[in-house]
Amino acid sequence: MLHTNLTAQEQSVLSVVQNEHLTSYQILKKVENVSMILSLYNILDELNQKGIVKSYRKQDAKYHYAA
Repeated sequence: MLHTNLTAQEQSVLSVVQNEHLTSYQILKKVENVSMILSLYNILDELNQKGIVKSYRKQDAKYHYAA
């Protein structure tokens, strides 16, 4: 899946969630160029608005995955 109109941070987050469903904290630990959780939430929101990443809740944790 190639998304050329994404920022480097968006690409980085997308590459992490393409392989498995992860919580925000798990994503933050795996992504190299996002240093703060608030930035990560903003990136996840942008990817969600673009229809690239979806989220769901399971056992009181929110998981994100590539759509």
